[in-house]
Amino acid sequence: MTLRIDIAGLPAGRLRFAASPLAELTAMLHVLAEPAHHPRLAGWADDVWAAMPPELDRRLREAQFLWRSSRADFLVPARPRGTLTEELDDLDRIDDESYVATALTTTCGNDRIHFPAPSPSPLADRAAREHALDLAQARGALQEAFAARLLADPAAVRAQVRRTLEQCAEAFFDTAWTAVAVELATDLRLKNDLLRRHGIEAALGSVSSAVTLAPDGDSIVVDQLQDNTTTAHDRGVTFIPSAYGRPHLVVVHAPGRQPVVQYPAAESGPSHPVPQETVALRLEALAHPVRLRLLRTLARGPHTNGELAHAWRLSPPEVSRHLAVLRRAGLLTARRHGRYVQYSLDHTHLATLGTDLLTALLR
Repeated sequence: MTLRIDIAGLPAGRLRFAASPLAELTAMLHVLAEPAHHPRLAGWADDVWAAMPPELDRRLREAQFLWRSSRADFLVPARPRGTLTEELDDLDRIDDESYVATALTTTCGNDRIHFPAPSPSPLADRAAREHALDLAQARGALQEAFAARLLADPAAVRAQVRRTLEQCAEAFFDTAWTAVAVELATDLRLKNDLLRRHGIEAALGSVSSAVTLAPDGDSIVVDQLQDNTTTAHDRGVTFIPSAYGRPHLVVVHAPGRQPVVQYPAAESGPSHPVPQETVALRLEALAHPVRLRLLRTLARGPHTNGELAHAWRLSPPEVSRHLAVLRRAGLLTARRHGRYVQYSLDHTHLATLGTDLLTALLR
């Protein structure tokens, strides 16, 4: 499963790399809401919560649906600015209907909301409003209360969200943003240099092994657990590096909007996440009881096909078929000794399977 961004006919210069204070603040808020996703930042999150003014603490918990399970699209801007204030000013220019629809998407669930005819807007249509509130109620009392306030007085909620984000800047963001500025600037220089000197494919390859250029060059392919397609048309695609976003690869791909990708900024030790197809192949290989028995024996040392067949009272052809599945999944290695081939367990791939699965799910 993949997300494809159609870039056919995209004018030169419409694929850009830029830092966004608002997107990085949103990444930090996600860390505060879901510290289990970011074990290396758990200490930072604990310190921030401990020093948090009580009123800001309350407001963050009330609005956390905008960045907890998924990010509200308007918090990952397609046109990054130099300061948080400039990006918040841009956010104020979004019309109420677009703001509310986007906010309800994250409040009510991860799927795009489809409002009933005749009106798609819950601000103007009672049936659409009730539909949105029903979805929010199913998610919990806090989500329902937030959605109700948003639908009753979107201007007041928007103003409160802005004040909350500005208070975050004073409480922790300004300090954290200054600390990561050099890291993000270094990453941007690398990406823009690769884009200028070697083209889109090289630049995408430096973003993540999960982001590639399709063989025909007409689309960007993101290796995520979803089947979706969006198009850049002539609007372009924006890539935003993040220090606090690791390990997430956030892609804004709502229909009619410019695609935006927020990616983990390069670390000193480059990360190469295992493709989700490989993770699925390994899980499927482990799902068969016979293969688990064979692995149990191989965990104790190398064995030949015949030895495994004798140990488990199986036919050699049956063992060969199961070993072939395990080898395709990268869970075994084979080494010839004279007339015999000995199979060994690949401890590294098995040991990291849980981490690889979690990375694929959080990507």
